[in-house]
Amino acid sequence: MASIDLNSDLGENTPDRNVSDDESMLELVTSVNVSCGFHAGTPDGIRKTLAGAVERRVVIGAHPSYRDYDGFGRRDLDVEPATLQAEIEYQLGALTALASAVGGRVRYVKPHGALYNRIAADRARADAVAAAVCAVDPRLVLLGLAGSAALDAGAHAGLQVAAEAFADRAYLPDGRLVPRSDPAAVLHDPAAVAERMLRLTEHGVIRAIDGSDVRIDADSICVHGDSPSAVAMAREVRRALTDAGVAITPFTEL
Repeated sequence: MASIDLNSDLGENTPDRNVSDDESMLELVTSVNVSCGFHAGTPDGIRKTLAGAVERRVVIGAHPSYRDYDGFGRRDLDVEPATLQAEIEYQLGALTALASAVGGRVRYVKPHGALYNRIAADRARADAVAAAVCAVDPRLVLLGLAGSAALDAGAHAGLQVAAEAFADRAYLPDGRLVPRSDPAAVLHDPAAVAERMLRLTEHGVIRAIDGSDVRIDADSICVHGDSPSAVAMAREVRRALTDAGVAITPFTEL
């Protein structure tokens, strides 16, 4: 039986910026990428999301970012590799402590937003992120864009790596994500998104923005928690895959 992981970016709510329904998403996903506080979230809110993941036996991942609260971590900042490594180590340490406090354990790392996109192609920054993960806990899995420099850097550093596909993002023909500055970058139709992900699991391809097929070998599917129809999309993706006989299971151990 085919299987795939379903993940979402959560722990990003603050009193002035409520972006996701963490409780509902935790009922649907098998892995959760939890904010480490640099781009979003508060310590108590992050802790609550971690506790919810532990209660539902959802695998916990760290979701570190650039130090960019005002831009939600989606502005491409030119951070020197040494500084970036220290900032990632700092964030992983904080989330590891909060997860331990609620009886959980961080099992993988998925960088957020602009940092995620930067290390998909920037090998120097990808090496810095991989070095940070190794320094904090070399048992952690590095989750990144399929075919990216990030996964190459992680594997070169000796980390276990896992490849990700996005349910709610449009793709360029070369396998990169369409920049969020493009109005067509983010998808919102649950039925269309579910059909795309079913095609991915059955045939290993996603339709690019120009109509061509992009081959993607993915271990996990992401539905962004801050999308307006996030819960509906995650629910429909899970239903479509399950109905087709695809098992929804974590890509790494709990």
